Amino acid sequence: MDVRLLRTFLAVVEHRAFSRAAPASAITQPALTKQIQALEAQAGGRLFHRGRHGATLTDLGRILLPEARDLVRRADALAVRMNRMARGEIGRLSVGFGLSSIEVAPRAVAAFRQRFPDADIVLDDMSSQVQLERLATGELDVGFVRMPVGEDWERLLLHADRLAIATAGDAPPEDADHVARWAAGRPCVALAQARGPGLAAQIEELRTALGVDVEVVQEAHDLQTVLALVAAGVGTAFVPAGAGSIAPAQVTLTPVDHPAAAWQIGAVWNRRADNPLIGNFLPIIRGVAA
Repeated sequence: MDVRLLRTFLAVVEHRAFSRAAPASAITQPALTKQIQALEAQAGGRLFHRGRHGATLTDLGRILLPEARDLVRRADALAVRMNRMARGEIGRLSVGFGLSSIEVAPRAVAAFRQRFPDADIVLDDMSSQVQLERLATGELDVGFVRMPVGEDWERLLLHADRLAIATAGDAPPEDADHVARWAAGRPCVALAQARGPGLAAQIEELRTALGVDVEVVQEAHDLQTVLALVAAGVGTAFVPAGAGSIAPAQVTLTPVDHPAAAWQIGAVWNRRADNPLIGNFLPIIRGVAA
């Protein structure tokens, strides 16, 4: 059913005459007549009685009227929704984040929800590698990942993070040269490598650079559990310094001042993605990161 013909039909119903409905519809009266005739051909009978007192509905016209109003209303609502989707005001945005963006990513999502309350935004915790894989398949729209990444990705550099030593007792020395001697023989809690491969690689790089040799006595599958184990006195742990926002009160994080302890965090997305919500999310990320 042609919605344009239904609009013409409703115009005649409203104005009760072809002569008045035509200018209201911004068409000539002959053109309006042809449109009504086309609609009558589809409906299978006459829709109006025409006389000296204008146009009145036939029985078939009265049956069509509520259906026509409903179809036009839904068509108008769909047009509005499509325009809002094109402007990135509604739709679905899938966002990933990792350990080092545990503060900035949720803040960006919260700000986005406030600015675009009708949009559906999903935030999932996953490693940088998993984020890149899902970005490639289109399962993810934006990821907060460790840098650098390949040239296939658009990127927005956000902030630097570095490794810190989490303790619940005496703090390690601030001088990185003395960390190896301080850590020798101390029990250590670690995040499972499968859960945080990027963090595990960073820790290994630092241990190699400093000659740190520690004994891992307990593994955990999320950062909160690692910090809870440190708080309980199970051991120390190498964690992102940005995890201070979720650390228990009794845990102290001491950043390690060494080049091998630092890395960059960025927001990345597929340059071929056509989700308009991405364009609205990026300025919010910039604002939150600033």
